[in-house]
Order: sequence, then C-alpha cells, then structure tokens
Amino acid sequence: MTPAARPVTPPDGTRRAALLVPGAGLVSARVAWRHSLRFRLALTYSLLALALILLTSLGVVTLLLSRMDQQFTDRLDERADTLAEAFTTGGGGLGRAASGPGAYTMLIDQGGNVVVTSPALRAYVDSPDPFGAQSPVSLQDTSVRAVRRPVGDFGTLWVGLPEEDLIAARQSALSALLLALIVAPLLLLLTGWWVGRRALSGLEHAANLADRIDPTRSLATLPLPAQEDEVHRLLTAINRLLVRIEDGQAREKQLLGQIVHELGAPLTVLKASLQRAEERTNDPEVQRASLVADELTFTTQDLMQLARGELEMKLAWHYIPARTLRGRVDRLVPGTTFTGDWTGGILCDPDRLTQALRNLLANARRAAGTDGTVTLNLTETPEWLTFTVRDSGPGLPPELGEQIFQPFVSGAGSSGLGLSVSRQIALMHGGTLTGENHPQGGALFTLAIPGAALGDESDEPDEAQENEPLNEPPLPARP
Repeated sequence: MTPAARPVTPPDGTRRAALLVPGAGLVSARVAWRHSLRFRLALTYSLLALALILLTSLGVVTLLLSRMDQQFTDRLDERADTLAEAFTTGGGGLGRAASGPGAYTMLIDQGGNVVVTSPALRAYVDSPDPFGAQSPVSLQDTSVRAVRRPVGDFGTLWVGLPEEDLIAARQSALSALLLALIVAPLLLLLTGWWVGRRALSGLEHAANLADRIDPTRSLATLPLPAQEDEVHRLLTAINRLLVRIEDGQAREKQLLGQIVHELGAPLTVLKASLQRAEERTNDPEVQRASLVADELTFTTQDLMQLARGELEMKLAWHYIPARTLRGRVDRLVPGTTFTGDWTGGILCDPDRLTQALRNLLANARRAAGTDGTVTLNLTETPEWLTFTVRDSGPGLPPELGEQIFQPFVSGAGSSGLGLSVSRQIALMHGGTLTGENHPQGGALFTLAIPGAALGDESDEPDEAQENEPLNEPPLPARP
C-alpha cells in the first residue's frame, strides 16, 4: 500500500512543515529588493558615479564660467583700450565707438564732472561722476561691468559692457548641472539595476540551486556553468563541500551501525535474562534494571534510525485500527492516560509511528516523574490525525527553542535522539511535529499526520486485515 499525494499544511492552518524541512529557505529567498545584492551594487555604483559626475561637472562648469568671465573681461579691456587710444590720438572714431550697440561710455574731466557720454548715458552729462570705482553697476535694469582708463589731460574714460549674456550663460550652465544631478542618479540606478541583474543572474541561479540542497534526501553535485567565472568557482566549492558532507555522513553511519551492532546482541541477552529474573523473583530492583535495558534498546534503535535517515529508510504502510496502536504504546510506556477518539483507523508504518509516539511519551514521563501525569490525546478530521502529548513536568527550556529537535540536544538529561527521530518519522509520513509549553504548565507536543481518507485505498479496513494480528515484538521499531 502506498499513500497518495498529500498536502503539507498542518491542522492549525500554518505551514509549519515548510519550516521543518531543509530547502524551505527557498520560500523566503525572495528577500526585499532593498536587501538584494544587485540593489546594493546598483546603489553603490550610482552613488559613486554621481559623485564622479558631480565633481567632473562642477570642474567643467567652473572652468567654463571662468573662461567666459575672462573672455568678457578681455573684451571689456580691449574696448576700453581702443576707446582710450582713439581719444588720446585725436578723437578719431571716438564718437562712432561710443555710439555703437551696447556702448556705455563717459568722459570724466579732472574735476570729476561728466563731459561726454554715449547716447544711453546723456542724463549724466554735466553731473558729478555717478559711479566712481563701482563695478558692476545697474543701468536701465541691466548689470553693467565697468572699467576706467586715464586719457591724459582730458581726465578719465569710463567704459561699461552689459553682463546680460554672461549672466544668462551662467544660469544656463547651473540649470544644466542641477538637471543632471536630478536625472543622472535615477538613470544610473536603473542602469545599474539592469546591468547588475544581468551580471548576477548566474549568482542568483547558483543561490537557488544551493538553497534546494537537502543532505537528508540528496547530495548530488550542482551543475556548473560553461563560463569559468566566480559563479563557477562558487559552485565548484559547494560541490566539494557536498562531497565532504557525503563522506562524513558515510563515516557517521558506519560508526553508528557498528555501535548499534555491538550493543544489540548483549542488550538482547541482558533483556531476556532480566525478564526471566523478574518473572521468578518480582524484585523491584530487577524491574528497574529491566526498564534501563528497555531504554538502552530504544536508544540503539534511535541511533539506527539516525544513521539510516530518510535516504535509506522506507516506510511499510499499513492501515491499522487506532486501538491497536494505543495498545502497543500503552505496553511500552505504562501509566499513560489516553483521551480522544481511538475508534478509527490509521494509515501509517505502525512500527515507525509507535517508535515516534513512544519517544514522546518516554520524554514526557521522564519530565513528569513517577507521580506526574502524561496524556496522549487523539483527534481526527477528514484530513488529519493529530496526536497530542502533554505532561505535568516543568516544560521545555525556553533557551533551546527549535534546537530541542536536533540530534543530541536534550533539556532533560536524555540522549537527545528521541525528539529528532520522532520529527523525522513525522516528516516521512507527510506530517509535522511541534513542541511548546502549555499555558497551564508542562510541555505539549503535537504530532500530525495526514488522515487515511487521503490515501489511495478504501477508508475502512477489510475484516481480514482488522482481525489479522500484527507482528508486535516487545520493541516498536525494526532496526
């Protein structure tokens, strides 16, 4: 019997299974755009380019304006020198030069009075020098830069040129610079994003491939790109790491297998001897020793389960009555209180599910003590079977969190394998295993597996299967 495809959503409506299996990080790999590498590269590129553009533009504009200002000054000096020379050599051309377009000239005698002016300045004739050494000056709402030239005994020649063109050119250059500083960052950012997306597409693909790696399912090497660039080197390094992980896992499995083999035979003989002694003497000390032998036997089974993992472990699916599973668990962990509905059927690997529940109940009994209570509740919906184990102990250590499900991590002095193996078994059934502290005290573990109604067989077991006794050895899991 094989199970049909099942959803992974647990009965509480959350997708806890996605948080429990390796490779689930693919769901959260789509990080916010502002945290992505391409955005940071594009932003860095844009800021650096903007700084370079700003410095270059400021240098170019400053040089351009300086040259324009120098040209204007040279033009003004040339005009003043020409007029002064024409005046001192006899006045030839002075009138034409002074009356030309944009001409601002005044002849100031040695007494400081204006004698002759260009047509635009006739209002200042026979008046004192209106500007003195001031430059620039405002004439008819126009900024005029002026220079003065001595003209011998005749006094001083005042010559001015309007700065309208120079001011307009300066404003145009500054406007262009400001526009460039506004538009350039946006264009640079968009360009950098596009270039970064194309340049980092191989890296993103490599990240997606690496995120799908699940050492418990497959250690196949990743495909390498044709171009031997940094992405090729990264994937090559990941492949070398996968090979080392595979070698390490093989060595660990071999070591665990040897440990289980060396412990299995002596424990079997010891357990049989203790059982016979218990039947003959009914000694409490012998009973406690028998319980210790049982615990060691279960530990060896957990080690074997850990060594095999999901790569080699295959489930033997059966449809069994829930009360049969209850009886097996009750014999393994006496003193458990069973609640809920145990009249239905369960599609599972009976040995593996018994092992998972036994581990949960044994941990609960260890935490609750001999005088505490341990409860196993079963609830059934059309989609899910949910086993809830609660104890009256001190609860889970809050500092461990999800680490409580990792191998060899324990908060109660045990081997630290039980919860890890139980979660692995739950995942192999397509279900989940979560743990938390109950609001009223004690620990609460919830193991949920898909209901039998989702299988590809009839929901009801046939009469022959119901009446056929299961092979129920004293221990639940096959090594």
